[in-house]
Amino acid sequence: MSDLASKTKKGLQWSALERFLTQGIQLAITLYLARLLGPTAFGLVGMLAVFIAIANVFVDSGFTSALIRKNERTESDLVTAFYYNIAMAGFCYIALFICAPFVADFYQQAELQTLLRVLGLAVLINAFTLIPRVKLNVAMDFKTQAKISVLSVIISGPTAIILAINGYGVWSLVVQALLNAICTTLLFNIFVPWLPRGNITRHAFNYLFGYGSKLLLSGLLDAIYNNLYQIIIGKKFSPAVVGQYTQANQLASVPVTTLTGIIQRVTFPLFSQLQDDPDKMANAYRQTLILSSIVIFPLIVGLGLIAKPLLTNFLGEQWQGAAALLSVLCLGYMLYPIHSINLNLLQVTGRSDLFLKLEVMKKIIGVSVLLLSIPYGVLAMCLGFTLTSYLALLLNTYYTGKLTHLSQWQQCKDILPIWFAVLVAAALGYGAGLYFSQAWSQIVVNLSVALLAYGMYLVLAQKPLLLQLRDTLYR
Repeated sequence: MSDLASKTKKGLQWSALERFLTQGIQLAITLYLARLLGPTAFGLVGMLAVFIAIANVFVDSGFTSALIRKNERTESDLVTAFYYNIAMAGFCYIALFICAPFVADFYQQAELQTLLRVLGLAVLINAFTLIPRVKLNVAMDFKTQAKISVLSVIISGPTAIILAINGYGVWSLVVQALLNAICTTLLFNIFVPWLPRGNITRHAFNYLFGYGSKLLLSGLLDAIYNNLYQIIIGKKFSPAVVGQYTQANQLASVPVTTLTGIIQRVTFPLFSQLQDDPDKMANAYRQTLILSSIVIFPLIVGLGLIAKPLLTNFLGEQWQGAAALLSVLCLGYMLYPIHSINLNLLQVTGRSDLFLKLEVMKKIIGVSVLLLSIPYGVLAMCLGFTLTSYLALLLNTYYTGKLTHLSQWQQCKDILPIWFAVLVAAALGYGAGLYFSQAWSQIVVNLSVALLAYGMYLVLAQKPLLLQLRDTLYR
């Protein structure tokens, strides 16, 4: 096995362990907090998500991707990125502090003023992790990142639960976010000690900002668009409704973004090293696309399949309204890995300009669909989100088809049979579950029948791919 293949395999294993452990523990903690706190607390934090997300995009400004992509990064590159990062974080926190009263007035929720000013401190704290993260990602050292993430969640999560039990309400969630940021930053700098030595150079800044500025603009569009639903729902409905949507969106997005992140974190540096060999990169890209579909499609659709019995039985009747939203959102999020891998390829090939163009086009479509769906309620807005996801797939695969040896039709032909098989299996599982009234019985029957049907499809129609996957994992 080549050194690059060995590093990729090891990186994939540790990245998977880190994301599964971190997100698994975090999800369990979040669900328990949801049962303790109810929808309103999560709704208040959800109303602020867009402002924190925008600040984080400005702080990064695409410099992380620019540093990882550069094969020979200098100390001047690191120093320039570090100081820019810190300065931008300070500016963003001041902006959040000043804008806090206006945010509270917009939502007509007075407590949001203090919540935003405190929660915004996480933006400042996280700014000190940029260089250690880059160094670990370039080295494909996900073992260290696994330790950092798991330790931070183990410390911050139980603290939030203790506060929630003792009646601190929404502040439990704020303390959890801040404590996680503090622990993560300290551990990154302990495991990867680095101090800036040297000066900021114009040459380094021109490269970093020249590449990152397109990603900055597309990141801003993405942050605003992804949180636009919370903004609109928060303005038109109560914090409890925002909480219902926020929880459904988180449950749908966390599994798929976790699994996609595992693949993306490993394949971005891998694709970067293969960027001068189009044939090898196209082959690696296609394998990644198919593997992601086979694993992630059934997981996310399976979650949507059991949404109602899962939420009402585990979180309580107060969260019942989130069940239908979750089922619909899962159908849209199942394409998330395909979107991410396509856009990853655009970044690797240096086409950040095309990346930005695509983001603008997709956001125009998404906002148009959203505006049309608002009068019909939150469920209709979620249906619009799912429709937008499928329209975005056509755009993404079209442009990556222009940059690689894989046409749009070839990409769609690879994933369409898997998509269809997953939906048929889910329909069979749903039909079987209708004969049972108990929540846990429905969950078991739904998943068992769906997995059996999907497993039969893989064995009968995708056996060569399964053998190739086995050989890849165990050789």
